[in-house]
Amino acid sequence: MAANPQAALSGLARAMIQHGRLSETDAMSCTTGAASAPNGFILELAHRKLMTNQAVAWFAAETFGYPLLDISAIDSTSIARDAIDRKLMSKHQVVALGKRQNRLTVAAADPSNMRALDEIRFQTGLQVDLVVVEADRLARLVESLAETAEQTLRELTGEEFDMDLLQQQEGPGDAPSEDTQEVDDAPVVKFIQKVLIDAINEGASDIHFEPYEKYYRIRVRTDGVLREIAQPPLILKEKIAARIKVISRLDISEKRVPQDGRMKLVLSKNKSIDFRVSSLPTLHGEKIVMRILDASSAMLGVDALGYEPEQKKILLDAIERPYGMILVTGPTGSGKTVSLYTCLNLLNKAGVNISTAEDPAEINLSGINQVNVNDKAGLTFAASLRAFLRQDPDIIMVGEIRDLETAEISIKAAQTGHLVLSTLHTNDAPTTLERLKNMGVAPFNIASSVILITAQRLARRLCTCKQPVDIPIEALLQAGFPADELDGSWQPYGPVGCERCKGSGYKGRLGIYQVMPITDEIAHIIMTNGNSMDIAAQAQREGVKDLRQSGLLKVRQGVTSLEEVLASTNE
Repeated sequence: MAANPQAALSGLARAMIQHGRLSETDAMSCTTGAASAPNGFILELAHRKLMTNQAVAWFAAETFGYPLLDISAIDSTSIARDAIDRKLMSKHQVVALGKRQNRLTVAAADPSNMRALDEIRFQTGLQVDLVVVEADRLARLVESLAETAEQTLRELTGEEFDMDLLQQQEGPGDAPSEDTQEVDDAPVVKFIQKVLIDAINEGASDIHFEPYEKYYRIRVRTDGVLREIAQPPLILKEKIAARIKVISRLDISEKRVPQDGRMKLVLSKNKSIDFRVSSLPTLHGEKIVMRILDASSAMLGVDALGYEPEQKKILLDAIERPYGMILVTGPTGSGKTVSLYTCLNLLNKAGVNISTAEDPAEINLSGINQVNVNDKAGLTFAASLRAFLRQDPDIIMVGEIRDLETAEISIKAAQTGHLVLSTLHTNDAPTTLERLKNMGVAPFNIASSVILITAQRLARRLCTCKQPVDIPIEALLQAGFPADELDGSWQPYGPVGCERCKGSGYKGRLGIYQVMPITDEIAHIIMTNGNSMDIAAQAQREGVKDLRQSGLLKVRQGVTSLEEVLASTNE
């Protein structure tokens, strides 16, 4: 026997010996019999009838100074099941019961397991409040929470269909190769499927698979914020990247240059989700980013986008015009694509011919002719537009106006009886017109073709756990509220954090818009070479709210916080 036989014992076992509750021989025997199973020592005690699970829980709570909880009284539907990685939950037999701001309440049977608490703190970045529970009841709860990917899928679809990952098919007869089908039973495939379904359940927009020197992590972007969800073993990084590249039709032998592809997750006979896949060679392996392309986001309707009633009316009037150009502007990730697709969905009728040129087409819409531009093959935005004009179009959508050639062809189409929709990367609506002039477009052509510009941002929506907050009047004035609106007739709200929003205080996002129609007065400013400041001043006189004013209105309505508006409409 070793010089110090208690070295192999857990802190709980040593405490039982010191308090005379267990002999050293029995403690060593139970430790050996339990092997390395989490809480195995406690369950072995009960198996040998040395101490009941209830007695162990009472002793652990009293000795280590933690609250004792009857876990059978906990409603499993209210548990913060996603606060701790399920692999970590099973490994250490711990369950996150609730989250409040920066504190996480965790149930454990062995409070001496400091390694488990350290790993939870490291993974979540939260302070841990421990409660002691009975080991056997905790084991049953952990088992019930460890849902398989198929169970999660059935909750999502409500149907009993098999789940399968398919390659982005090139034709009706195209199917996954035999090699791909053989890999479908591999654990890494099940893991990827589980990650994808969890991301869809969360409403995530992107999934990041990131290799580093000493670890590999997976993060998802939900409501515009990245959050880590797993750290698979580093040895799996090549297998995960290879599998994703296979089903996305990327070259798995090419690891030196970036690649782009698509894949599809078939959830049921009537529902599937497309993913846009991008690989990037990094210092420690290939980083894979998957953009989740859910066509249902384009079917929400204009009411769900967050336009104010007068903004919505101006937009709907513009898209009903027979010709002209409508521009949607904003930075990457501001929701421009969803806005454009929503408009196209409203215009998509049997008697209308709609063609789009995109890089790439993110959402497939039935009844619309969508073209992926390919600069290497010579299929540029400009080339696509020229082809569209020979195809008897009514409505044309250009993914982005990047150069003078594309701008001039788009304007010519708008002037010759077509409705043209497109995007530009500018800060607000007035600067969009100046950007077109800087690209070389003649002021006369801008004034005679552009009928509406919409600038937009996305802000996180407050969760239902929101609470009233007191904000000094000076801060409200500095943010941009007029003094006459600070009359006490409304109450600002701030984030709190609950299980539904995973402690962030926000759930979902809403649009903040500046909708600026091109009136005769603004057209005159363009024709006389006025700058964006002149246009902005005229728009204000005409009652057009800028992005900050529209955001402050959302604060008054209590749907978002002042901090979110200040961050998303930084001036």
